[in-house]
Amino acid sequence: MFRVAILAVSLFAVPAASALAQGWSYTGGDGTTVALDEVPVRIIASQDAAAGLIPLGIRPVGIYANSPVADARALQGLDLSGIEILGVAWGEVNREQALALNPDIVIGEYWPLQTTWSGGPNAVAAFDQIAPITGPVQGASILTLIEDYEALAESLGADLNQPDIAANKAAFSASLAAFKSAVAAKPGLTALAVTGGPDGLNIADVTSSAELQDFASWGLDIISAENSNGYWEQLSWELAAKYQPDLILVDDRASAMQILPEQPMWTRIRAAEAGQVTRWPAFWLRNYAAYAQELDFLTEAIEAADPNLVL
Repeated sequence: MFRVAILAVSLFAVPAASALAQGWSYTGGDGTTVALDEVPVRIIASQDAAAGLIPLGIRPVGIYANSPVADARALQGLDLSGIEILGVAWGEVNREQALALNPDIVIGEYWPLQTTWSGGPNAVAAFDQIAPITGPVQGASILTLIEDYEALAESLGADLNQPDIAANKAAFSASLAAFKSAVAAKPGLTALAVTGGPDGLNIADVTSSAELQDFASWGLDIISAENSNGYWEQLSWELAAKYQPDLILVDDRASAMQILPEQPMWTRIRAAEAGQVTRWPAFWLRNYAAYAQELDFLTEAIEAADPNLVL
């Protein structure tokens, strides 16, 4: 078994990995450094961490997911062969399975708004006395998060010069350039990110979504929730037309894309009535390939949208 040392540091420290003289260490998103005698090989990862690491050549022995794997957007398109699934709901981890995998480390993400790791306190408790948990912080940019995964993967032995990694990064750069051009060509276009169901419409707080903050930093004018609970402003359907964007971005992780159009009040939002609605890759982007694909999809929606729908 590896010797583990936990070193307390500032909560505001930037996550970074560094090699010890005869071991490995990583300062996680919670500001704590995990130190091991050897570079960890047997890794259990949250679904999001797996989505960040697998494209970089780091394959975990186990994954704990937030939903059935077939529904986990972060894992779609990844080769999961030979990887054991330890849970398929938020907070659920099969401790016996985890113990049998004899992991060196658990890699998740630290969520500062909730002050917890991927899967929440129940998941963290499931790994107690099995392996330490660490990983990058969920912050203000998916691009920064991907770069954090690159640094972590490299510390774990990944070769970031592999042709497929370079190709994915080049594809992302091309997609980003096209996205910026599309936004620049539609001055005045506004967007609104939402989710919801039969009970009401939830408006996203842009400041709590790393990908929405990226989109905004690249020029897209996104209306943010005025009365947020941290992530959402919850509106009854009677108040659903409070915001009037030119383009609606709908959370694609569940069934909102199917449920929202069925609500009688949905078309009181003029963008919904005009069909200016597209999907929003909400909270799950973790690698260049997926990011490029979603940027291309959003770019098409921006190019097709009328920026003067709401005057």
